[in-house]
Amino acid sequence: MEAQSSSDMLLSRKRRRESSTRDTEEAERLVKVPRCTVGLKHPAPFADELEPVTKKPYVRVNMEEAKRGTHPDRPVRVYADGIFDVFHSGHARALMQAKCLFPNTHLIVGVCSDDLTHTYKGFTVMNEDERYDAISHCRYVDEVVRNAPWTLTPEFLAKHRIDFVAHDDIPYSSAGSDDVYKHIKEAGMFAPTQRTEGISTSDIITRIVRDYDVYVRRNLQRGYTAKELNVSFINEKKYHLQERVDKVKRKVRDVEEKSKEFVQKVEEKSIDLIQKWEEKSREFIGNFLQMFGPEGALKHMLKEGKGRMLQAISPRQSPNSSPSREERSPSPTFRLPFFTKTSPPPSPPPHHSGARGYLVSEDDDDEDDES
Repeated sequence: MEAQSSSDMLLSRKRRRESSTRDTEEAERLVKVPRCTVGLKHPAPFADELEPVTKKPYVRVNMEEAKRGTHPDRPVRVYADGIFDVFHSGHARALMQAKCLFPNTHLIVGVCSDDLTHTYKGFTVMNEDERYDAISHCRYVDEVVRNAPWTLTPEFLAKHRIDFVAHDDIPYSSAGSDDVYKHIKEAGMFAPTQRTEGISTSDIITRIVRDYDVYVRRNLQRGYTAKELNVSFINEKKYHLQERVDKVKRKVRDVEEKSKEFVQKVEEKSIDLIQKWEEKSREFIGNFLQMFGPEGALKHMLKEGKGRMLQAISPRQSPNSSPSREERSPSPTFRLPFFTKTSPPPSPPPHHSGARGYLVSEDDDDEDDES
């Protein structure tokens, strides 16, 4: 029991720890950055255009001092070099890491010339001037060194007062050396950065070469000539024909999509109409049954009318205790118009039935009519 309770306590602590770490991760994810304007207004200057610094002697800063932070007048000078052909986000991230190595960093970026690059690495898409300009407009760069050396010498490091060299830690074999940064690492001047996976100049060139026809047709559409694209006459006509075929395919696809949308709208409207018709039909059937059904209003009306008609046609029944003829009140007398002679004064009625006088009551007239 004690072992089980202790294991339960450990599990509960573990759950609480996992939930707390999960909460902190979500909080970090939800943290917003305040709005501010941090962009620079001018590109980074070139090193050969700056005034030389000869007032103070060159004294390197070690790693502990650099991490602890230096005086604002003495920033840590970090150097990063490269080709930077087709400048992309991987280059920018590497320079950002170099800029953020220490609290007070002055980032110097060296860009190799076309001659060195074509000799040791291969042909570039952008020429050296375009690559210099691209680096000078990166926000993390403080200074640009044009025509940078392929291998860093002590004289170059002293000239630019470099404290540390930033590059990824993968050995860079070139110019007959297994690692061109080997002597920098041995001198304790190397500051490693991380490569950005999934993006590189070689990857971008591979995409273009792989989809060569697509990009040739794209540029032909945008007004470039076949001569500028180094495309033969036959291939140009082939690309134009492919473009027309693709246009027809796109039109057919658009027509199909529009027809599908139209059919879908018609189906939706028909479903709405059917639903409305069903509602109206139910309402009509309910009203019809309410009027003409077995217990409808019309049947009750007919029954009521029939009862009224029968009541009007059938004679009224005299009550059982109706008064006799003698007990009835005498009817008002009136004189018949065809009697011209004056009749004698009425005599009291005899007790037996006898001849009638000239004075006749309404009841007597009825009896005469019946006889």
